[in-house]
Amino acid sequence: MKSDIQIAQEAVMVPIKDVAAKLDICEDDLELYGKYKAKLTDDLWEKVKDRPNGKLVLVTAINPTPAGEGKTTTSVGLGQAFGVLGKKAVVALREPSLGPCFGVKGGAAGGGYAQAVPMEDLNLHFTGDFHAITSANNLLAAMLDNHIQQGNALRIDTRQIVWKRCLDMNDRVLRNIVVGLGRKADGVVREDHFIITVASEIMAILCLAEDMADLKKRLGRIIVAYNMDGDPVTAQELNATGAMAALLKDALKPNLIQTLEHTPVLVHGGPFANIAHGCNSIRATRTALKLADITVTEAGFGADLGAEKFFDIKCRMAGLKPDAVVLVATVRALKYNGGVPKDQLSAENLDALKKGIVNLEKHIENLQKYGVPIVVTLNSFVTDTEKEVSLIRDFCQERGCEFALSQVWEKGGQGGVALAEAVLKTLETKESKFHPIYEDTMPLAEKIRTVAREIYGASDVSFAPAAEAELKRIEAMGFGNMPVCMAKTQYSLSDDPSLLGRPKDFVLTVREVYISAGAGFVVAITGTVMTMPGLPKVPAANGIDVNDQGVITGLY
Repeated sequence: MKSDIQIAQEAVMVPIKDVAAKLDICEDDLELYGKYKAKLTDDLWEKVKDRPNGKLVLVTAINPTPAGEGKTTTSVGLGQAFGVLGKKAVVALREPSLGPCFGVKGGAAGGGYAQAVPMEDLNLHFTGDFHAITSANNLLAAMLDNHIQQGNALRIDTRQIVWKRCLDMNDRVLRNIVVGLGRKADGVVREDHFIITVASEIMAILCLAEDMADLKKRLGRIIVAYNMDGDPVTAQELNATGAMAALLKDALKPNLIQTLEHTPVLVHGGPFANIAHGCNSIRATRTALKLADITVTEAGFGADLGAEKFFDIKCRMAGLKPDAVVLVATVRALKYNGGVPKDQLSAENLDALKKGIVNLEKHIENLQKYGVPIVVTLNSFVTDTEKEVSLIRDFCQERGCEFALSQVWEKGGQGGVALAEAVLKTLETKESKFHPIYEDTMPLAEKIRTVAREIYGASDVSFAPAAEAELKRIEAMGFGNMPVCMAKTQYSLSDDPSLLGRPKDFVLTVREVYISAGAGFVVAITGTVMTMPGLPKVPAANGIDVNDQGVITGLY
């Protein structure tokens, strides 16, 4: 089998204007970035905004394991499969971060014969959206420090600066730094911090903003620090809103590319789901719903993180109603949850599968709590046995879920026809009764407890004293009605990555809480999750190269 990048590089792409034509988008509504990438103009939205919405299908997964699950591969392959069946479909994805591309996880364009292309462009600089977000974030940081240097008219307490610089790279040494060293003219000495760009509040704002006016309102509401009286200081007070918006002008527009089978793909925004809200932009999803009969979108990592935030943050804010959910699992990952080492996953092991399937069971139960019909799909591997597949199929059907095998990695759209037919059956026969899992009026601590108990399975939540005090301050400032964005390990339903399967009787620890006033949610950090990841001992960057002809190798 060829590598992902080989398959992508051998693909024959069609001009992006031809892909757009499938959605009845004329060339005047495209801003071209070469032959195979384009941004959608603001004028296009004005033309389509009054059309009825198509169906919205969310793809999510069980907790990720080293065995792999293939959520993005399934999303892309499902979109291709709808094309095989003659359906007008579009895929709506997040943009990849450079952090995992050069770290451990690799790219985020799908895999095998279910990929979004141009794959190398998508995984690297793409259309520059992340650079714009990074620049806007760091411009605000520079203006904040300059204000303090130039007399500090806002009386900012330098011990209560909460705005952090960002970089779209895994770089652990930047987590905690000291700035302002040197002469008096070089600034005020203080502790500072970096986060990865995908965890920046500006990333979240870009993905949740409806238009330029909404973007500017949200940027202006960003709390950067507190003054000597303990009152919040905002980006608007620093007069930074207009300049940040100018940097984000083009980044606000969704990007259009294609799959290997020329299915349209809208790719826009890319917040991580373990440390941010994990969904592509509202603008891209809303536009996709107006352009196609079926929109396939995804949410990051497992359903405990990505799907929960898609439902409780994105759908709540955008008024979206998902019509169905595809829950991706693999035989190998479920056996891994059942205690089988990574190097022994190819052998049939029904006992381990029965033990590990409780992870799938919990995700099914969680999704059912939101009232959305579920289709479970197994991302197929050649080592899967009929007994293993039958066990999972029966398990899912006993719980009222449609079930289908997916072979999109190997066969592209043709390998996803069974899944596409199961999704179509669900859309035709089952009504979505979607609702968030908590009400806006619930106190913030109770929102956190609700997610912890209902979705993670925790017995209770323990708040560090600083987190408890910050929750009280946030509510006193009038932000108590906001949803919560949980920062948690992706590898377990709990806050301990070593607890696989379906952990029970654990207490979730919230060590830090902060307000993202512009994005419109409150972040609760649990366990040891980091907002600035580090590189592994052998990073993926070690194997990436480019030859004399400009062909990139080693990217996956």
